[in-house]
Amino acid sequence: MKKYQYITLRESPTIKDLAAEWFHSKWGVPKEAYLGCMNAYLNKETEYGWYLCLDDGKIIGGLGVIENDFHDRKDLTPNVCAVYTEEACRGNGIAGQLLNMVVEDLKSKGITPLYLITDHTGFYEQYGWKFLCMVQGDGEEKMTRMYIHR
Repeated sequence: MKKYQYITLRESPTIKDLAAEWFHSKWGVPKEAYLGCMNAYLNKETEYGWYLCLDDGKIIGGLGVIENDFHDRKDLTPNVCAVYTEEACRGNGIAGQLLNMVVEDLKSKGITPLYLITDHTGFYEQYGWKFLCMVQGDGEEKMTRMYIHR
């Protein structure tokens, strides 16, 4: 099994621009939005961070934590967002490792529970996430699944 490197952005702040561009390329959210959140994390204005999986220095997986992931339940915060693993690397436990990493890191800082929205069913449950309710995504016609991790 391949050995990947799992880091927080604080452990390697020099890849901030690369990470913001990588997330932008996956989700279409403006790079500047990612940079704003990343700068707040790097400047210790928030503990809502960014977590990456690297393969020989190349980003192959990642996720972030933000106040609200564009939904109507502003009381359900913070939200894990932008969970992504490169297609060629899926099935190797990368997303699960990142999810466990963020839960443990934020728990150690007294930040719990965490929330996330997704259309997936059956995936997040493997890592201790529980379906909580349906939420209305900003600008979305259909409701989206909200999960919680305590």
